[in-house]
Amino acid sequence: MKWQISFSKNSLRFLQKNHLEELFIVNKIKIILRKFAGEYINADIKKLKGEWEGFYRVRDGKLRIIIEFKFENHYAHIEEIDWRGNAYK
Repeated sequence: MKWQISFSKNSLRFLQKNHLEELFIVNKIKIILRKFAGEYINADIKKLKGEWEGFYRVRDGKLRIIIEFKFENHYAHIEEIDWRGNAYK
């Protein structure tokens, strides 16, 4: 099943500032989607609470990706990408 992945302006700005490629993040998200499909994948993903309710946090080392999944539409929106500690502000 094909998923559509979009990026917020803040997340694109972070990628550009830190010389990271969108493809790097897209590949991480593809791995996470395999985990949701039932495969055993060693990935650190957590459903968020509070003001970030409805979003998931993907942890990759010191990098945090905050993403919203719309499973019924096969759509993922990357809201925030930042270093640990700054991502939730």
